[in-house]
Amino acid sequence: MTPAAARRSLPYPLGVTLRDGGANVAIYSQSADAVEICTFDGDGAETRTVLPERTGHVFHGMIPGIEVGTRYGIRVDGAWNPDAGLRHNVNKLLLDPHATAIEGGYDWSQAVFAHDMNNPAEFDATDSAASTPRCVVTDPSFDWDAGAPDVAPRTPLAETVVYEVHVKGFTQQHPDVPEDIRGSYAGLAHPAAIKHLTDLGVTAVELLPVHQFVQDSHLEEKGLRNYWGYNSIGFFAPHGDYSSAGDGGGQVAEFKAMVKALHAAGLEVILDVVYNHTAEATTWARCCPSRASTMPPTTAWWRGRSPRTSIRPERATASTWATRRHWDSSWTHCATGSRKCTWMASASTWPPH
Repeated sequence: MTPAAARRSLPYPLGVTLRDGGANVAIYSQSADAVEICTFDGDGAETRTVLPERTGHVFHGMIPGIEVGTRYGIRVDGAWNPDAGLRHNVNKLLLDPHATAIEGGYDWSQAVFAHDMNNPAEFDATDSAASTPRCVVTDPSFDWDAGAPDVAPRTPLAETVVYEVHVKGFTQQHPDVPEDIRGSYAGLAHPAAIKHLTDLGVTAVELLPVHQFVQDSHLEEKGLRNYWGYNSIGFFAPHGDYSSAGDGGGQVAEFKAMVKALHAAGLEVILDVVYNHTAEATTWARCCPSRASTMPPTTAWWRGRSPRTSIRPERATASTWATRRHWDSSWTHCATGSRKCTWMASASTWPPH
């Protein structure tokens, strides 16, 4: 690659992609006027950089200085016209929908809402950076061949026995899993946990939601927690609370190591994914990921097929987890009126042609 080509910004892949001296940043928006990437140093000081280029609906730029461990978010500027479905608010720090790791949680105060909570049609100018989590740039490398190459079991469907398991609940209660890794991906990869699964005779584990999710404000007010995880906020990021390494980026390598250990024991890995349970909730919801930037103003917020987009987010998510995390399938739930449908998507044939 020539020096000029190395510095050239591209509209793909979406999210942050490390390159020599920095990163290519690409954020999709049909309605924004401008998109900023905001990086934070160790003291929390913020540096904002406007993405200088636009290709179609993707804002992008080569941003120097971004490296593994960089904490960041995005801000989206544009029209405030709630009646037209436009609620851009540059004062709100948003998550990159394609972030691979997310650190921290939300302070459910006025700051995280784009509108005035007492008057939903009114714009709120409070800056939200102190009340929101950060995206973390992670190291994409992982030695899948260390010790022995990772090989997907590819058990025939007719011989498959699926065991649904909650990563934290299962390992937190297992007496033979060391205390320091209970409740984590490392705990599920421990020989004692794997032996329990193989002794049962199962051939695959279906993990209840392991994508980054948030704690519901109404539960926190009661001193409770969201146990099940059906409140996803980052479909490309393993949930940080399930990592013994913490949520500062180490959760990605720990998740990959878990998949490799399960594969080595002959166990396939299936992810339980729900695309219409996201943390925004209602129309007048808090500003979590870049909802205002990623969806057309006339489309309801739902991570399924949009009538004005050509790529189904679940296809992009499935292929990303399959190639980067080596999982085998996803078990996807979607609500359709009063009905509920489920389907399994094999990584080996995803996306469908």
